[in-house]
Amino acid sequence: MQEAETPTPTAVVVAGDEEIRVLLRGLLRLHHFRVLGEAEGVDEALELVRTTHPTLVVADMTLRPGTPAELFQEIRRLAPGLRSVLVSPEMPGGAPSVGAEAPDALLCRPFRVRDFAQAIGALSPQSPTVV
Repeated sequence: MQEAETPTPTAVVVAGDEEIRVLLRGLLRLHHFRVLGEAEGVDEALELVRTTHPTLVVADMTLRPGTPAELFQEIRRLAPGLRSVLVSPEMPGGAPSVGAEAPDALLCRPFRVRDFAQAIGALSPQSPTVV
């Protein structure tokens, strides 16, 4: 009897800064995700979600154009079960607010590779995980 293969997890990367996209893409590949596409802003990201049906969206706080709140609101509408991670610069006073449509996990820069792995692997739709 042959074991069923686990499907490769897939992701879309969204960041206004190319260096951040390269970093996130590399980290996702390191953790055996297939990156289906990259976007700078909300509209481009939503088109990728519609056409590629990823299992995860990893977005940076800085998008061109748009905001994380807009992105996550539309993602929840388009693909309610889609997991999401927001990467943010560390803020004095705690985690940034992205509104009612929060991601499944919030990862503050700078972060360790282990923190990234936890954010993409230990996601809960009930409340955001802050790593």
